[in-house]
Amino acid sequence: MPPPSSPAAAIAAPASEPGPAARWLHGLAEAERSRFAPWLAVALGAGVLLYFALPTEPPAGAAWIAPPLVLLAALVGMRRAAAGWALGLAAAAALGFAAALWHAGRQPAPLDLGRGATVVSGRVSDVDLLPEGRRVTIARPRLDNGDPLPRRLRIRLRNEDPARPAPGDLLSVRALVRAPVAPAYPGGWDFQRAAFFSGLGGSGFAIGRASVEPGADVAPLAGLRAAIEARTTAALPGAAGAIAAALLTGGQSAIPAADLAAMRDSGLAHLLSVSGLHIAIVMGVSFAVLRFALAAVPPLALRLPGKPVAAVGALLVGGFYMLLTGAGVPMQRSFAMAALATLALLTGRRAISMRGLALAAVLVLLLQPAAVLGASFQMSFAAVMAIIAGWEWLRPRLPAPEKRWRRRIAFMVFGTVATSVLAGLATTPFGLHHFGRLQLYGVAANALAVPLTSALIMPAGMAAVALMPFGLEGLALAPMGWGVEAVLAVARTVAAWPGAAVPAPPIPAAALCVVAFGMAWLCLWRSRWRLLGVPLIAAGFLIGAAQRPPDILVSSDARLIAVRAGDEVFLQRLSGASALTRDVWLRLYAKEAALPPLPPRSGRLAGGAIACEDGFCTVRPSPNGPTAVLLRGDPPKDACAGAALVVSAEPVRGRCAARVVDRFSVWRDGAHAIWLEPSGVRVLSDREARGVRPWVPPIPRPRNASNREAPQASPVQE
Repeated sequence: MPPPSSPAAAIAAPASEPGPAARWLHGLAEAERSRFAPWLAVALGAGVLLYFALPTEPPAGAAWIAPPLVLLAALVGMRRAAAGWALGLAAAAALGFAAALWHAGRQPAPLDLGRGATVVSGRVSDVDLLPEGRRVTIARPRLDNGDPLPRRLRIRLRNEDPARPAPGDLLSVRALVRAPVAPAYPGGWDFQRAAFFSGLGGSGFAIGRASVEPGADVAPLAGLRAAIEARTTAALPGAAGAIAAALLTGGQSAIPAADLAAMRDSGLAHLLSVSGLHIAIVMGVSFAVLRFALAAVPPLALRLPGKPVAAVGALLVGGFYMLLTGAGVPMQRSFAMAALATLALLTGRRAISMRGLALAAVLVLLLQPAAVLGASFQMSFAAVMAIIAGWEWLRPRLPAPEKRWRRRIAFMVFGTVATSVLAGLATTPFGLHHFGRLQLYGVAANALAVPLTSALIMPAGMAAVALMPFGLEGLALAPMGWGVEAVLAVARTVAAWPGAAVPAPPIPAAALCVVAFGMAWLCLWRSRWRLLGVPLIAAGFLIGAAQRPPDILVSSDARLIAVRAGDEVFLQRLSGASALTRDVWLRLYAKEAALPPLPPRSGRLAGGAIACEDGFCTVRPSPNGPTAVLLRGDPPKDACAGAALVVSAEPVRGRCAARVVDRFSVWRDGAHAIWLEPSGVRVLSDREARGVRPWVPPIPRPRNASNREAPQASPVQE
């Protein structure tokens, strides 16, 4: 019998002779005893998501509902474990909600940056190498010698600028700085929200040369990171050096765009984002070296327990590597699990478990609640959850590994392939949501690249860092470069295969939540009822497939307007349009090439669903649906007659009786998405999608009484 404090005992303890249902519940609870706790982490994440899904900011006092619930769940759980667990789910959700609300409340307000050039000065906190030039991050910057700002600014220096700032230096430069951009479409990735929680106030580019003065207040890790990057790229020029530096310091900004695309399309982009694989290699090599060193010194071998000492030393090395690479979310998860694995090794417990993963998720969510919305958190935890659950299912079904070397190699190859398949399947829905692409040959690429990274690249990189104080890093960087070049060759070859990366419509956030819950149900439970997660996952994909993209998209400055009819999408692009917005729209519509332009004058497109004449286009995707009119240039007076909606890149100023989405609309409320459905016109603005939140700018007002209108977009067609 389970102990009376467990959920299994609470469910399975009958007052009389148990019936079939009670016996089934008893067996189910016995099988799932170790799986109740991880669901608390799921509930915690759900509470965080609830905070971000609200249309308005809740009052600060709402956070105080969490402590009483946590206390109540603990008290009830001491007497009735099942009821305590159920209350614990509610308490965990309340705690996640409170953590997100608290973190939002302690962030400084977004900066109100002007439109013109300004002199930015302050202390450099970080330097990023780029394929051409450098980008600096300035902490507590000043604009035109004003008061220090509470948020950081990121400035790209001019390519020909001879300045070589280092972390801790004082820098001054004339630059154009802008606040983070709004989402490219309603419901898209919120750059302003991400910047709000990261402490970034804006970014821009220098229009003059930077003035640099050496500073005394040098950040040790930032300075070390910059030094390692500089010496690595000096010894290994080109893409190989940029990737080697990324593996050692975590900075990917210097990698050429073409090589980044090849790594992404071949399914090897995870090798560039330092995470579990990298810290496992670092700690594994450190453990082996330390244990060998202890065993090689007889006085130490006789007096110290070699395995525990080496494990603690490897954990310290792993922690230093996490801090050196910037402590991103995947590294936080990996280090938390490494710490738990080390503790398990010291106490003789199982090293990697679902409970350990859940505890790592709880720590990350409490420290950085906004991380749950990002691809790093979602893909990292989903991959590890699937790997743990998959190997738990596979382990009893596999034959015991034999001592013959051929069988051992075959078992290792199978393990690599199985791990890649599990991780690839688990991360696919999240990759679709964030990137809108499917990598079809990731298993083949990883089967070659991961062993190279584990056996050559990372050990050589560790040796290079250890040799840098003696100026001998070139001895280790050379073989590291050979390994990186081999991985790059694999990436370029696989990315060139037909259909290596297939664009696909992104999964909406609501559908992704259903898929994620189904994956958690499938992986966290042990009994056969976990298979109910499969129809949940399928339902999430079906929900996503049923939601069609907008028929018309208008960017936040009206310089880009996309019009969809069936599978075809056409674009009106005015001068100065954002290339970033255009690329995001390509992913939304699952298009790989540039969108074709609307005809400049007269023409019919998509079987007549789009008809253009001088000065306007009519859009009617469905024969039974409403008609929208896109005004262009100098439209005739009757252009919008009979239209259910009028779209214009310039202010309409009451010329049409229908509903209008024009330059004023997007100036006030951001990008607009429009669906022309048989039931009528549905319009969603970015402001409606995001609501009234601390990171959403307020409705803009005219700058002065004499200027009551928003600036107009240029009517020049590119």
